[in-house]
Amino acid sequence: MTDLLELSADQLSRMLNTGLARAKMIEAKVSVAVVDRGGNLAAFLRQPGAFLVSSDLAIDKAWTAASFAMATRAFGEALASESPEVRDGLLARPRVTVIPGGVPILVEGICIGAVGISGASAQQDEEIAQVVAGTARIACSS
Repeated sequence: MTDLLELSADQLSRMLNTGLARAKMIEAKVSVAVVDRGGNLAAFLRQPGAFLVSSDLAIDKAWTAASFAMATRAFGEALASESPEVRDGLLARPRVTVIPGGVPILVEGICIGAVGISGASAQQDEEIAQVVAGTARIACSS
């Protein structure tokens, strides 16, 4: 089980490549960030031509998804039902975001990390992140 909780260098490389390939398919320039279960940056790549701010946003999306073990879109939806104090308080924290494109990597119900994509539309970022996270889940379960 311990091995399932860590992403190897080969898995991280495959994840970055999967994100880049998916972005190329939709003709988008993105930043791809992968964090471990503690929210530490494990892999990152910014495509030439991606918006400069996409670097920080991708990392923030991955960090948020790992921190709450849920996609950033779902986190935003969950916050919508909270009091303004809770919602505003959490969103005032550095690195916390509800911008879609952050997806946790869950293996056997345990969050082992997360992916953040930024640079395309919110929907495209989220779709790429889901594909990348899926690649990690498949690699970890085999």
